[in-house]
Order: sequence, then structure tokens, then C-alpha cells
Amino acid sequence: MSTEATSSTPSPAVTERPRRITILAGINALEGAALAIGGLYLLVMGVLGRPESPQQAETVGITLIALGAIPLAAARGLLLLRGWSRGPALITQIMALPVAWTLLRSQGALIPTGIVVAVIAVTGLALVLNPETTRTLGLRRGAGADPGA
Repeated sequence: MSTEATSSTPSPAVTERPRRITILAGINALEGAALAIGGLYLLVMGVLGRPESPQQAETVGITLIALGAIPLAAARGLLLLRGWSRGPALITQIMALPVAWTLLRSQGALIPTGIVVAVIAVTGLALVLNPETTRTLGLRRGAGADPGA
């Protein structure tokens, strides 16, 4: 494994963070905050409210809070230009696509929510897969990539 791909320091060639990285970090922070807030709501309703299944509400709430930590960590890593942050950011966007699809196939107010989630996920995917993002984060393409390039 290349030390370039696992480096925890920003690329020396980059002196300031490009706007695309900042936007991608914002998208991941937004998604992470939404997951954490939704999880906190379910957890509180499971403890204080009267859900159909308090145990299920609490379990899903804790799970959502834990899942929210992934894009939040990715957002922080992206802001610090850490190469490792690209993976969690990519996974977060891929996981948002089925959520958007499910919401789009629903009824009522969930359809506009699905449109928003889809736009955010596709924008995040475009930003995270952009070759400039890969270069900025100091990652190489493929095993045979030239280290001097």
C-alpha cells in the first residue's frame, strides 16, 4: 500500500483548500448532522414518548447517531485535506441514493424530500469522484500510477 494513499497530512502541493472540497465537506456535514439529529429524535421519543415499539425506536436512534458520525468524520477530514476522508465521503453519497429512491417512490411531502436528497447525493458523488479532488487529497489512481505524476 502506498504511503501517499494513507497519509494523514495534507498534500504538500496544496496551499489552500479548493472550493469543491469545502462544498463536499459541507454536504457530508449536512448529511451527518441530519442522521445524528434524526437519531437523537428517535432516541428521545423512544425514552420519553409512546412509540409503538420503544426498544426499536431506541435501537434505530442509536444506530442513526453512530451512522451520523461517519460523514461528520469525513467532513472534518476533507476540511483538513486528509486522503482517508474520500472513502467515507464516497460511501455516504452512495448510501444516500437508495434513500432518495425510496423517498421518490413515496407519496406526498416525501417526494420533494427525495428530490433534495437525490440532488445532494449526486452533487456529492460528482465532487468526490472528480479527478481534481483525488489529486488535491494526495491520492494516486490505480496500482500502476506513476509516483512522480
